[in-house]
Amino acid sequence: MGVAAARISKLVSFIVAVVLFAVVSISAISGFLVYQIVHPPRNPAAFDLGVMMGHPTTFSFPVDAGVMREGWFFPGLQGAPTIVVCHGYESQRADVLTLVTSLQDHQYNVFLFDFSGHGTSAGTTSLGYKEAGELESAIRTLATRNDVDPKHFGLWGTDMGAYAVLTTAENDPRVAAFVVADVYGDPLDMLRIQVRQSGLTAVPYVLDASDIIFRMVNYSYRHTPPAFANLGHTHGIPKLFVVSDDQPALAADATQLFNEAPDPKQILRDRVRYRDMSDDDRKNYENAIVSFFLQYLPPTEQ
Repeated sequence: MGVAAARISKLVSFIVAVVLFAVVSISAISGFLVYQIVHPPRNPAAFDLGVMMGHPTTFSFPVDAGVMREGWFFPGLQGAPTIVVCHGYESQRADVLTLVTSLQDHQYNVFLFDFSGHGTSAGTTSLGYKEAGELESAIRTLATRNDVDPKHFGLWGTDMGAYAVLTTAENDPRVAAFVVADVYGDPLDMLRIQVRQSGLTAVPYVLDASDIIFRMVNYSYRHTPPAFANLGHTHGIPKLFVVSDDQPALAADATQLFNEAPDPKQILRDRVRYRDMSDDDRKNYENAIVSFFLQYLPPTEQ
């Protein structure tokens, strides 16, 4: 019995060691993945506003803990609505300047800024949780200006920026029309897409462990409902969903959100996402976006 018990003890110790090694390994791999995802590469574009077309000026608004975030305000017609343009994950405000120009050319005020962990903004991204609060703060501060319509804002966003746009539109009555491109219903959806794209989901439980770690990192947002929960709040707000065929995972999410969204709503399908479009495709896309806002949020009273 003594020899048998010793063998069983060794076997149990070996199994425990293997399990512990597996847990530590999976946790390390998942932790590294989440760290990489919430710290996307930043390559801030440098611009001299003094020589930029559109005569933009800097405009700051508060974010977490009283820290101020700087954005660019492109003036349109005095008292016209402001359209806030929201870049996507692994992008920055400089990547959407041609859309800004198209909107400003039609007399809209336009505002854009870098979300946390992107472009000129330090910190980490939460794939939408924190970013929605930043967008809400930007709108609240912009509404205090005396050269804009304080009650009517338009929003445009893509993937992460689209999530921020949708959740803001669900809660802010000043949002009068919005466009969401490749939108998802929950930041966890975007996390899972990024983890799968890493190729490391071949390791068992990496996806589940990454999910848990991301939830822990964003514990303060644990009670935030998915965008699906409050879609009804956008009833009566004109909305355009853009779905990119080259983003099948996001396309499924965006299509489901469109199907469940209340009227009025429209859907537009494109071959590729905005940042990968050719010059001609981008021009056609931007014309469609401008036409949508001109129809539902004209810069002058009709």
